[in-house]
Amino acid sequence: MGNISSPYRSVPDMFASRVALSGEREAFSYPVPSPNGGPETWKSLTWNQTRDRVRDLALGLHSLGLTSQARCAIASSTRIEWILADLAILCAGGASSTIYPGSTAPDCAYIISDSGSMVAFAENDEQVAKLLGQRASMPGLSKVIAFEGEAGGDDDWVMTLAELAARGAELHAERPELFDELIAAVRSDDLATLIYTSGTTGRAKGVRLDHGNWLYEAQALEVLDEEISTRGQQMLTIDDVQYLWLPLAHSFGKVMQVTQLRLGFRTAVDGRVDKIVDNLAVVRPTFMAAAPRIFEKVYNKVVLQAKEGGAARYRVFKWAVRVGDRVARLREQGKEPAGVLAAQYKVADRLVFARLRSRFGDRLRFFVSGSAPLAPEIGRFFYGAGITILEGYGLTETSAGAFLNRPGDVRFGTVGLPLPGTEVKIAEDGEVLLRGQGVMRGYHNLSGATEAVLTEDGWFATGDIGTLENGRLRITDRKKELIKTSGGKFVAPQGIESRFKSLCPYVSNLIVHGDRRPYCVALVALEPEAIDEWAEAGGLGALDYGGLTKEPKVRAMVQEAIDELNEDLPRHESIKAFTILPSPLTVEAGEITPSLKMRRRAVEEKYAELLDGMYEDSVQSL
Repeated sequence: MGNISSPYRSVPDMFASRVALSGEREAFSYPVPSPNGGPETWKSLTWNQTRDRVRDLALGLHSLGLTSQARCAIASSTRIEWILADLAILCAGGASSTIYPGSTAPDCAYIISDSGSMVAFAENDEQVAKLLGQRASMPGLSKVIAFEGEAGGDDDWVMTLAELAARGAELHAERPELFDELIAAVRSDDLATLIYTSGTTGRAKGVRLDHGNWLYEAQALEVLDEEISTRGQQMLTIDDVQYLWLPLAHSFGKVMQVTQLRLGFRTAVDGRVDKIVDNLAVVRPTFMAAAPRIFEKVYNKVVLQAKEGGAARYRVFKWAVRVGDRVARLREQGKEPAGVLAAQYKVADRLVFARLRSRFGDRLRFFVSGSAPLAPEIGRFFYGAGITILEGYGLTETSAGAFLNRPGDVRFGTVGLPLPGTEVKIAEDGEVLLRGQGVMRGYHNLSGATEAVLTEDGWFATGDIGTLENGRLRITDRKKELIKTSGGKFVAPQGIESRFKSLCPYVSNLIVHGDRRPYCVALVALEPEAIDEWAEAGGLGALDYGGLTKEPKVRAMVQEAIDELNEDLPRHESIKAFTILPSPLTVEAGEITPSLKMRRRAVEEKYAELLDGMYEDSVQSL
């Protein structure tokens, strides 16, 4: 398939069209704390109300001197103000540069300086303080705009969001036609977003994505819906409800934003990860996008609760999971259970799966999984329970979405088929190459880096190793993370690590190590919440996390899962030894990225002595 044509000139043009089509329909809902300390409530915005707030902010930015494609940074968690600020930046003709709220002050300063941002939106006092402390290293930053908090006290370098909107409202009263003129001036090849990849190795790179990139993503899903509707399936419509918690500093979150503008569905916005499960019952979404870690946490919680219910209940649970797995595998082939299996599934659904579905509200049609590999076992567990997870694939450099499993046509272990308009081929060394309208225009301020991954005829080297199976892409590992043992055997660690997390609900990360070593070993990071519950149930509740890492019963539990993992692995891939880490992996320690990807090299360097210790008694192969 060739290029996909969008009917819009830019993201602001698409936004204006959506407002014209859906003005009084609800666009967003978001939580609002109770002023007297009671339960929080949810407030709504129509598309017309959203337009009015965006207009005032956009004109406020214009009054501050924002010009075409000038960058504005946003340092905030996911919340309604993030979306309003982003739309305002784009409607004013500028480009958004994103900063994870967990970023250090020096990292914030680096992104602001490297991007050349002239304005920065900051979520609260914590984010404002970071910028104030780095002011000297950001001479080009003329104003900080705070979503909430004290706004820097008397420092006129900082203003509130309300003050910015007031400036814009005053300008609108003077020149009511200006907002429409600014939108009309934005072109598809103008820079829209400068996203700094969280980076599993090295310093983050700024990825330049223009309005055309995002218009493609939105239009590709529209075309996809037309394709699958011929099979009686449906992707997304104006009547869907999205629950959006994804970090909007990440391209995965951004693509869900622009898709909403194209299709018009309502979005409930709340970036608090600890509120996801509770909010699903309140919002009752029809779909939600998430990283695999969220599904792993839910799966682990379900397993733990089944175990806590006693031996009999756990036996019923395991039986139901086996039945669900058989049904899931049939459905992957386009079939439905019959006879005895159908009867068993009906019982399993009543005893186990119906309760699980009720946690997500009663309208959920599917989840979308991306950002990291989803273990097929976890995908089939949910599928067997009547909850579809559509795994997809993409990178910041491809505007997030490049591949997606389709409703009614799911194959776990693959990331599905390409989105309409995206081309794929596999290089001789197994690397996945992509070409299409979603591919970035290049890296920012990095001479030579763009040419290293993007050919003159448009093929982007993803850095991922994969295979094509009947057009479906299976990602096997990162090119730079492939392990080659001293015996010359290749090991792809990602698949092993992903499989292990489905076997052991008490572990958050497994790090397989063995490059230029005689065999593979592993570092194990426990899941704090899950291991605490396990300890309490087993009479070890008095031990803290550090104490549990040294407890023989914990080691025995992990060893049991390692043994089960090894049963299905070739000898050269099996884990010969493991060490439980003294603390969980964290973003703050630089061990995982804000998008929850593990920084393998950083972890291996930090725990080099532990890794070396697992080889002390080995005899190196000559």
